[in-house]
Amino acid sequence: MHEINDETRALREAIFEYVRVRTNYNPVPLDSSQSEAELLSQAGQTITEQGLGGNTALKLFEEVLAPATISTDHPGFLSFIPNAATEASRLFDVIVSASSIYGGSWMEGSGAVFAENQVLSWLAKEVGLPETAGGVFVQGGTVGNLSALVTARDAHREMLSKAGIDFTGRLAFIASKEAHSSLKSAAKVMDVDILLAKPEENGKLLATSVKEVLTAAEPNSVFAIVATGGTTNFGIVDDLRGIGEVAKANKIWYHVDGAYGLAGILSPKYRHLFDGSELADSFIVDPHKWLFAPFDACALVYRNPSMAKASHTQHGEYLETLTESGLWNPADYSFGLTRRTRGLPLWFSLATHGIQKYREAVEKNIDLAHQAADLIRGLDYLELVREPELSVVVFERKGWGLADYDSWSEKLLKDEIGFVVSSSHQGKPNTRFAIVNPLTSIELLSKILESMN
Repeated sequence: MHEINDETRALREAIFEYVRVRTNYNPVPLDSSQSEAELLSQAGQTITEQGLGGNTALKLFEEVLAPATISTDHPGFLSFIPNAATEASRLFDVIVSASSIYGGSWMEGSGAVFAENQVLSWLAKEVGLPETAGGVFVQGGTVGNLSALVTARDAHREMLSKAGIDFTGRLAFIASKEAHSSLKSAAKVMDVDILLAKPEENGKLLATSVKEVLTAAEPNSVFAIVATGGTTNFGIVDDLRGIGEVAKANKIWYHVDGAYGLAGILSPKYRHLFDGSELADSFIVDPHKWLFAPFDACALVYRNPSMAKASHTQHGEYLETLTESGLWNPADYSFGLTRRTRGLPLWFSLATHGIQKYREAVEKNIDLAHQAADLIRGLDYLELVREPELSVVVFERKGWGLADYDSWSEKLLKDEIGFVVSSSHQGKPNTRFAIVNPLTSIELLSKILESMN
């Protein structure tokens, strides 16, 4: 299978040609999903004893499977949180895949880890953490939040032990009722409780609500307080300073979930929304969401990385040469051992374009969201659900039910205009624009809004 011959060389060139074609699309085709039955009828059984051959398999992907996947980098992909990787980051992702770099240890991947760490240091500086901060790139926000909370729990237990406190109750952390679903998943995996604080009507969690929940909690049970730096559903930034000050006053770990929205801190115009982020003991931000990097990458950063290392370092006889080396091993700072150097595509794009280009792109997205909100206010058949803060705009079509949204969404996709699905708030259906693609235009958004009339 690993022999290099004329056949494998030809396949290599065919794949490179497909990459060239895909990267030259302007814009990329939006495409649409298909049912399993439809795909089976077109593709048949692809895994066989003898194999299909590389060229046949590539043609099958190009002509059948790829068109059955919606392009998240299309300017009209506005649902969930899109992906809009720069060409530099996408191309370098090819190099990462071709290079077989192991990114779990410094010994094996020092050059790659060095580059990743420079990106993490830059993010830490933007947020306001000290130069000694550091972390690791993991798959996504779910693993990032889980790893940070495990560290927080272990640090809390150690603090109680040093204080001579024998706590036998259930541990818990506090988060907003509008926080990301990954936090509930983390609580389930860790077998701890999540205490949900009620945000204001605008979706922003304030320190007063956190205080109320903390006061009602069992003494010594709360090991972390989580604030959101841009909720996924609405793009609302919690009161980062107020909540952080509550955490610090009570000697509780402060984590900022910025998976989607914390990239907004790069914009000088909107940076004030993130005041207080510098109080965080840990934070996450997903470059594949709003830092224009390919799937999958989450930057997890700690104020004091040694605390994470104490929680996550795996020990084994064959690992002693790594764990006893004193070197910076990324696998020591999150749940997991084997890891891809998923931070390298972002590093290459940043090194290529410079930080200023990123600042401009992020700010453009937020400005565009506010322009879209202005359009919605001017259309009597639409209504904003909330005023936008970052690059998410949630609105509803007056008089529509869920079926109306779904039929409209299906037609929008079929017409290759956009991918905008229904959402909901407090049991009432709506829809939303999640804008993270610099190629998304006000003209396109206007066209989509007019299609609802």
